[in-house]
Parts: sequence; structure tokens; C-alpha cells
Amino acid sequence: MTPNELFDILDLNKNGVLSRLELHEAARRMAWHWREAPVFAVLDLFTAAKPMSRDNFIAFMNQIIEDPYGPYGKVLLNLHPFLSSIASKRTAISKERTADVREVNNKPYQTTSKDKICNDMSDLLKHTDNIGVANTYQKIIENMNIKPIEISSDDAALLIIDPQRSFTRGVWMKSIGSKAELEVKPIRFAFEKCAQFLIENFSFVETMFTRCPFPPGSYDWDDALAGIIDAGQLYFIKPGNSVLFPNTNGFREWVEGLMDDGKKILVMAGCTLNSCIRKSSIDTHKYFKEGKLQIVVDLSLSGARAGSYMQSSLYDGLSAVESGVREMTDAGVRVAQCVQWI
Repeated sequence: MTPNELFDILDLNKNGVLSRLELHEAARRMAWHWREAPVFAVLDLFTAAKPMSRDNFIAFMNQIIEDPYGPYGKVLLNLHPFLSSIASKRTAISKERTADVREVNNKPYQTTSKDKICNDMSDLLKHTDNIGVANTYQKIIENMNIKPIEISSDDAALLIIDPQRSFTRGVWMKSIGSKAELEVKPIRFAFEKCAQFLIENFSFVETMFTRCPFPPGSYDWDDALAGIIDAGQLYFIKPGNSVLFPNTNGFREWVEGLMDDGKKILVMAGCTLNSCIRKSSIDTHKYFKEGKLQIVVDLSLSGARAGSYMQSSLYDGLSAVESGVREMTDAGVRVAQCVQWI
């Protein structure tokens, strides 16, 4: 099938441009799954800002076909002009919800009780149907002497890693098996907390996101964040554990822009704590070390599988989460019980 023929199939209303809604509906009808997920991710990102013309679609698809890195190659460079405008937006909250949020809550997040913020994740983990999860998490906090950190929004930005349906209701969750519902509860809690944080911090903390390529239906934002994150919000495609791959995804340029604006700290959160957050935080710390960018991981907005909080012989008697937290700390990443934005 040629790019021109594929465009004819995807362009459901035959108006000569491909919208995001058309892409998702057509991909569903065509039963796109894992094999098509990388291309689907790129097309979703390209249609986030505005519908794509036939000519651009054909040009971008040809770039993908000809590039040895395929959808993770030079085609993503076409998005950099869009990504360069992100710094001026300063919000991930949809404009449609801004007025409603103001009426409900006109106080910024940092005015909330510190103890309440930091205890929220510990309290939530008690509802995973395995009290050992909460106990182990609390021991990590106590044994490693992890404390809250105050950070100025003038000095920092937030990156929420992979807050997608796949991890809580989609293909990633379903791949776990019969215990999936219980296993993903900590991740759901983390996404719910991220959603609340965004609601209470519109236009206050500069925030960006990553997404892993997943099939349609699993690629969307998690249900807790749907309607909170702006429909046109851009993001960084992250097919592996590290946000630095692919090197064309715009992440480096975004961080460099933050640093040019005087920001000295990048806070990371999302999922999963012992995998993508661990790898992304360590790699980013190493890459920008000479620029003296500090990387902070906010545990109160981060989650992992329930089983990853339990001790295991695979990690010399530690849990996967504790092992990951220790690895981040040893690498120079600062791990916070929670971040207090001031």
C-alpha cells in the first residue's frame, strides 16, 4: 500500500486533510495493533497541533520508509518548530476547564498541607489489597531518609512520564494476567495524583509529557487525565525506557530551552518508578550534568506495579522500587518524598 492509498483510507470524510479523530477512528476500523503502533504514535503527534494535509502525510511517510530508524528517525525533526513554542504555553490544562478550576479551587498546590501531600501516596498504597506494599514503601522513605523538597516554579519544570491508558486499562495492564487489576493500582493512584496536581496548578508549573507507542485504545492519556490535559498538548515519543531515545524526539531541545530560560531543575514523575522514571532520570542527569541541571524524582506523583514494591531475591532482598530509588540516588538524582512547589 502506498502512502497516497493509505491517506485515502485514513481520510474518512474525504476533505483532503487528516484529523486526529479521523486517525484514531480509521486505525480502530483497520484493527491496527502492535505492528502499526510506532507509525500510529508519530501520526498522532503530527495531528495533535492541526490536521495533516495529503502532501505532508505522503512526505512524512516516505521519510519513515526511507529512514533506517523509521518512525523514530528524521521524520520527528519536522515537529521541532511546534515543540519550540511549548515554553511559551506554560500550561498543560485545557483552556475549556480553566474557568471551572478557578471557581472550585483558587489556591495553588503549594498551599496544601505538606504532611497531607507527602502522606497521600503512603495512604493510597494501603488500598492495593496488599498492606505489605504500603509498609515497604514507608520503610523506603524512612530507611533512606527521603524528605520533601521545596522547589520554585521559576526554577523548575515537570516531566510526567507515560501517563497512558495502556498502563491502567489497556494492553500493558492486560499483559500482566489475572492479577492485573491489583498490580496496576499504584500506577492508577499516581495518575490520579498527577491529574489533581495539574488541576490545581494550571499556568503555574511548566509541564511536559512522554508517551510510549501503544496500539489505538491504549495510546490515549489515562482516564484520570482525559479532559484535563489539553487536546492539542504535544509530547515526546519514548519507545524505550529512556526519554533520550530517540534523539530526534525534541526532549533535548526542550530541556536546553528550559536552561536558557534560567530553569535549573527538572522534576520527573509518572510511571513506572523502577523502570522508565529510573532510566530517564539517570540518563538525563548524565547528559546534562555539565550544564548543572538537577534532576528530581517526585515519589508522590510516581507509581509502579504493586509487586515491584515487595522484596525480591532478584534485587538482593530489596524491592524493585527500592533498588531503583537507590540506583537513582547513587547516580546523582535527587529523590523527593514529594515536591512542594513555591
